[in-house]
Amino acid sequence: MISSNLYKEILAEYEVLSDNAKKKLKEKKEICYKKCPRIKEIDEELSMSGIKIAKSVIYANKDEKQNYINSIKDLTQKLKLEKERLMYENGFSANYFDDVYICNKCNDTGFINNEYCDCFKQKLINKAYDMSNLANLLKTENFSKFSLDYYSKEIDKENNMSPYENMKLIMRKCSLFIEEFDEKFKNMVFYGDTGLGKTFLCKCIAKELLDKEKTVLYVTSFNLFRMFENERFNKNLENVNKELLNLVKDVDLLIIDDLGTEFITNLSLTEFFEIVNSRILNKKSTLISTNLSPNDITESYSSRIVSRLYGEYDMIKFFGKDIRLLKRFQ
Repeated sequence: MISSNLYKEILAEYEVLSDNAKKKLKEKKEICYKKCPRIKEIDEELSMSGIKIAKSVIYANKDEKQNYINSIKDLTQKLKLEKERLMYENGFSANYFDDVYICNKCNDTGFINNEYCDCFKQKLINKAYDMSNLANLLKTENFSKFSLDYYSKEIDKENNMSPYENMKLIMRKCSLFIEEFDEKFKNMVFYGDTGLGKTFLCKCIAKELLDKEKTVLYVTSFNLFRMFENERFNKNLENVNKELLNLVKDVDLLIIDDLGTEFITNLSLTEFFEIVNSRILNKKSTLISTNLSPNDITESYSSRIVSRLYGEYDMIKFFGKDIRLLKRFQ
């Protein structure tokens, strides 16, 4: 089970959000209704339409029921159009009443039809995996801060391309990954030596998708594999539980940084395969960064994992000089 304290903390946050939204909504209604009392009348009529339909289902006979329901629906549509017109004429935007909420999916309740809203999942991820530090990093580590100036334009003979041109291609792939995220299922492995921008780009992608209200989990492979071991052998740890591991499988984007730094066991390899495979089957995108070469990956991981990575992931090579060293000595 997730720790009760964690649940209470998140639910308390939603209570505050909900109270604030109700207060803002009340204030906005007072302003709007004062300027145009007819809008208040329409809202009151609309709030009664559902009750009228429910009563017709209970009390109307079979022949009259559908005609009555249709007439209520027609009236409701006319009232909505009239309200839309009056809102516009009185200088109120179409979403004037909606923008009181931080999340318009659940209206700041955290739940949709008794299921977690995506915003609740992201809060759980942020707290359980200490994503707050990542949130701070994303203020400085994003595409607006990324510069190609550190990449050499000299042709690399081994790769028959300059690091500069290679990074331009990688940036384009990252942009397409973000732009087509909802339409095309993609996975990527960033591989290459240290200090070439792999982790930086992972965080850039994370920020863009978080801004699009996607659920994103950024975790190092070391922490992910330790989670596998703790789940099996440390059942009493409050912060280790099956529900959080399910979120690893369920988030819109899973980012696994520094693959190859983890402590590998047969158990952790089995769990890692299950994560990779289930996300492929469920069309959930994954982004992996590693300092390992393709040969190293083949030697370090099971054939099932290697098969999934090479079959379902775009293997993207980074090469050039260590950017961190270049920055340090400039």
